[in-house]
Amino acid sequence: MKSRKEVLENTIRRCREKNIIIPTYAQMKDPSLIPEGIKKELKEIGLWDLNPRNLFRITWKNEPVTSGGDFGGVNYIEFPRELTGVPSRVFMLIGKFFPTGAHKVGATFGPLVEKLVSGRFDPTTQKALWPSTGNYCRGGAYDSYLLGCDSIAILPEGMSKERFDWLHKVGAEVFATPGCESNVKEIYDKAKELQLQRGDEIVNLNQFSEIGNALWHYAVTGPAMDEVFQAQKKPGQRLSGVFLTQGSAGTLGCTEYLRELYPSYKVCAGEALQCPTLLYNGYGGHRIEGIGDKHVPWIHNMRNMDMVAGIDDEQTIRLMRLFNEPAGHAYLKEVGVKDSFLKKLELLGISSIANLVGTIKLAKYYEMNENDVLFTVATDSMEMYGSRILEEREKQGEYTHEDAAVHYEAELIKTAPDNMIEMSYYDKKRMHNLKYFTWVEQQGKTVEELNAQWYDEDYWKKEFAKVDEWDREIMEFNERTGLIKQYQ
Repeated sequence: MKSRKEVLENTIRRCREKNIIIPTYAQMKDPSLIPEGIKKELKEIGLWDLNPRNLFRITWKNEPVTSGGDFGGVNYIEFPRELTGVPSRVFMLIGKFFPTGAHKVGATFGPLVEKLVSGRFDPTTQKALWPSTGNYCRGGAYDSYLLGCDSIAILPEGMSKERFDWLHKVGAEVFATPGCESNVKEIYDKAKELQLQRGDEIVNLNQFSEIGNALWHYAVTGPAMDEVFQAQKKPGQRLSGVFLTQGSAGTLGCTEYLRELYPSYKVCAGEALQCPTLLYNGYGGHRIEGIGDKHVPWIHNMRNMDMVAGIDDEQTIRLMRLFNEPAGHAYLKEVGVKDSFLKKLELLGISSIANLVGTIKLAKYYEMNENDVLFTVATDSMEMYGSRILEEREKQGEYTHEDAAVHYEAELIKTAPDNMIEMSYYDKKRMHNLKYFTWVEQQGKTVEELNAQWYDEDYWKKEFAKVDEWDREIMEFNERTGLIKQYQ
């Protein structure tokens, strides 16, 4: 067994050989801190290129171009009232302009990098294992390549064809597990099997338990939301709420940051109505790709939640067609949605549409008005779901003007604040207690830490405070490789 010092020396040597410089969280939050020499190099690099300098494009502030882009403001859209049917302002951060077209390159950055810079992952002998329901293993495979590491992706066989094709292109070792979005346990079982077979060759970077996933959103996504709010708010307006599907609970890390600034705002976690784990301790399969469920992630701080809401997967699929079919665009134009905004609807993938629906439900539940500003996130765009449109055409037939009219009215304007729980202390504790069955019984976590998550007021503060420590380690690591000197 190598010592951490030996592993760290291997990692430094690997990064030196492959010309790898690692960005800090501070730089991903504020790209103006990135050295000008690195920005100059990025002018010659495509957004999706397998080039280590694209690590510096793990930010919400990429110029929205495919190649040679600079940095600017946060990428976001504001939905018109003609689409939401509510008076509140609704903003959505856009993930398409990250490398791979999804913000999961951020969620996977923390779990891998903090192990690399601390000597707990040896890129010369070990592989990064990314158990996922889709975009997380894509982000992990991409980051692994850029960081000089081999990777293994595990995801359900029912995920979109585009995801599998892309993973094979970047050279990841890919395993498809039985089932669909909801079959998370099968992913865990495959990860355990591989670890037993290969031992120390594999390091499991489980998005549902790695605090680096949520910490990236705390350090980068939360500030991005606040930056948009501060720039766009009008007199008398307040940041009133955030809706996000639970998924791995990584993106919900941003709500920890915002809670420090806006203590009374509302946080609503969503899940598929067909798999109502938080709502009813339920189970089932669904088609909202990218949100994984049937359990509560270890890194989900249930005490920071105010509500949970169920989103019907049929509603998201119908809206997917409304937002992407020619007849859908024609109808939306009739009800007052401008051409300039219609072009932006392709920026919403399936889980992004679910986030929009949940945000509308949140606004309606609290009867929010013009002074309320709400935020959510588009993890990815329709780029990974073109096959789903074709499948729906084959099953349901061509999309018509009448289909669009019905779906607009039923799935947007008349969205009801139903299948929602405004959480009491004991609602939160019930949901927190569900962690026991996955994490203590199956995954080796301790009851003591589970209890600390609930009863220790400093537990989560300490977890998210690690960002400053990790930034220091990243800077020290870059100094040791010697590559940063040419830009100083």
